[in-house]
Amino acid sequence: MGTPEIVLVRGDITDQHADAIVNAANSSLLGGGGVDGAILPHSLRRGRCPQRGGPEILAACRALRASHYGKGLAPGRAVATTAGRLHAEHVIHTVGPVFSREEDRSELLASCYRESLRVADEVGARTVAFPAISAGIYGWPMDDAARIAVETVRAADTDVEEVRFVLFDEAAHAAFAAQTG
Repeated sequence: MGTPEIVLVRGDITDQHADAIVNAANSSLLGGGGVDGAILPHSLRRGRCPQRGGPEILAACRALRASHYGKGLAPGRAVATTAGRLHAEHVIHTVGPVFSREEDRSELLASCYRESLRVADEVGARTVAFPAISAGIYGWPMDDAARIAVETVRAADTDVEEVRFVLFDEAAHAAFAAQTG
């Protein structure tokens, strides 16, 4: 166990080739917006961008809801499923907290990264692609989201060899680069 190498990539997380891709999931595990909507086919029914993961991931999420996660997945937790049609073996679903100016939820955001790495170790993943969890539709300021993500990964004791932060735009990439430089 050790600390993984951190790599920054600007692009679409659904195009990544990795052992595991992290999904910034909706707590229902049944699809939502952002990364979740790009991975799970539930988004097709609402006229959003086409899903990339295929129906296998949604079927696995439904099975999780029918068994251990009847009420969904709590913020800060993580669970793995098949990666369906993605270029990965697993999708690790984690629910990021919604940013609040009134309540410090930083520990919940850090937990998303720690728990995802723990699950990655359980499934034997050595390369893991992460989005900027909670920094999109959940309103987390990008600079702070990047700080928490990078600090948490650097403090991790894991068998994961590479953590790839896949950042959708230049502003996100710059915020993460400032933390890793």
